[in-house]
Amino acid sequence: MGQAVLSDKELIRAYLSGDEKSFEILLNRNKDRVFGYIMSKVRNENLANDIFQEVFIKVIRTFKNGTYNEEGKFLPWVLTISHNLIVDHFRKAKKMQMVSESSSKSEDFNIFSVLKLMDNNVEDDLIKEQIELDVVRLVEYLPEEQRGVLKDRIFKGMSFKDIAEQEDISINTALGRMRYALINLRKLVDKHNVSITA
Repeated sequence: MGQAVLSDKELIRAYLSGDEKSFEILLNRNKDRVFGYIMSKVRNENLANDIFQEVFIKVIRTFKNGTYNEEGKFLPWVLTISHNLIVDHFRKAKKMQMVSESSSKSEDFNIFSVLKLMDNNVEDDLIKEQIELDVVRLVEYLPEEQRGVLKDRIFKGMSFKDIAEQEDISINTALGRMRYALINLRKLVDKHNVSITA
């Protein structure tokens, strides 16, 4: 039987046994589908190439460290890796947009108004939901006074007048706390972003 007609599973086994050529065949057989999938989501050839390379670096690492699970088929597994790396990319890009947006808006900026991508795709809801979870987690690191105003304003939708009355402070103080909360939150998002992409 010639190598050209070996299944993906057989090619993977051959590669794991030291046959480098088998991986080349595996890659050539699947690259158009994988690249096409990435391209359909990111719509940018340079970015698609970068993500494509990342995908196959991850595939090789998984093979090398012995954690590849033979239960599933190769292509769906690689497409799942592609999907996750695309989501990671958009999460990072959207977080950075969110941070820069918040610095150019008034104190009343809603930190969860995440910018939409040029073309909506299936990742949008997942990314937005994940960013919200990340930011909610970071809110807990804010000083108590700032955290209180931010939660009242964003989570409860309270007006600054109502927050001021509830806390027995002036409206200016409430605005000031919100402004500092957003400044500190931007710093935390930036810091958090560095740690999740390391």
